[in-house]
Amino acid sequence: MKSRMISIFSSVAVVVAMTMSIAPLNAQEAAATATVPVRMTVTANVANDKRMPEINQDDIVVKQGKERLQVANWAPAQGNHAGLDLFILIDDASNTSLGSHLDELRTFINAQPSTTAIGVGYMRNATVQIVQNFTTDHAAAAKALRLPLGSVGAFGSPYLSVVDLMNRWPEHENRRAVVMITDGIDRARSGPQWRGLSTNPDVDTAGRVAMRTGTIIHTIYAPGVGRFHRNYWEGTNGQMGIAELSDVTGGESFFLGLQNPVSLAPYLNELQKILNNQYLLSVYAKPGNKAGLQYLAVSTEVAGVDLAAPDAVWVPAAK
Repeated sequence: MKSRMISIFSSVAVVVAMTMSIAPLNAQEAAATATVPVRMTVTANVANDKRMPEINQDDIVVKQGKERLQVANWAPAQGNHAGLDLFILIDDASNTSLGSHLDELRTFINAQPSTTAIGVGYMRNATVQIVQNFTTDHAAAAKALRLPLGSVGAFGSPYLSVVDLMNRWPEHENRRAVVMITDGIDRARSGPQWRGLSTNPDVDTAGRVAMRTGTIIHTIYAPGVGRFHRNYWEGTNGQMGIAELSDVTGGESFFLGLQNPVSLAPYLNELQKILNNQYLLSVYAKPGNKAGLQYLAVSTEVAGVDLAAPDAVWVPAAK
């Protein structure tokens, strides 16, 4: 009897041990299937007099609220990851004095590496007239630049125009970036109801589309035509709009007050540094019942390095 009880007890102990060993494995498998890897482009910045240090995957901190997410991959945008689709987007409502800066833009375009495909287009009537589709023939892209028409059109909204561009962007694994040259004034919404400092829902729309499509939008302020650009409220709202759009997408906004910059070269040189110091970041995110944006905070533990990233990443729905 005693030996039988010992045998039964041993069998129970074995079953319990097996259950305990299987449970963590099942938990790990459940955790793995509960998340999906999602990707975003991140820019590393250091002071002008400092050398960019090496940044490893273990140095990256990604948080969603108070929860720290697992980093799946961290790779510099070089070699096999160097591909970039870069679109030069100019507001046709810009003053024709922008023509004095076209050679600077051509120099910037021609200096891009062979891994960068460049497109050129003009914003007008809440759409984009594409004058050069994406091409690695940089000379052809530079040649496509023309003077802005200096006309606002019937429905001038730079934010709806960039949304139109992003919705037409071909699917590709390359990084996606826009250099948007505009005064940021949404003439389609201008008027007494918008007088004073205010928020523009079209800016929010453009930001959400950019984060959904993984597009970084860099903006350069250039005065437009008509009385609106001489109006303090309209001009300031325009600059606030383009600055917000760049900030939420992980880009940079360049301006010098409400006046025409003497040269675009310093802006373009800084932009080149940004493009040269980018990384592809993949993190494991938990999908919801519906696909949507999830807001994340990206930082690094490397001293002296500041990371610029989109406010949110698009996460597909759970299967």
